[in-house]
Amino acid sequence: MPFVNIRILEGHSQKRKDEISRRVTEAISEVAELPREAIWVVFEDVAASDWFVGGTAVGKPKSQ
Repeated sequence: MPFVNIRILEGHSQKRKDEISRRVTEAISEVAELPREAIWVVFEDVAASDWFVGGTAVGKPKSQ
């Protein structure tokens, strides 16, 4: 059973997470020839102040 853990900046809408989850699930299901029910997707929201790129904290997520 594939388990996908997605870390994402907090502030993304549930609608956006639903769409990401749907697409990830569909891709894994198709490539691995597994039923969608066997694929787990979990989101971890991370505060922008805790997410760094090149030593600098990132900003807020782009508009939804």
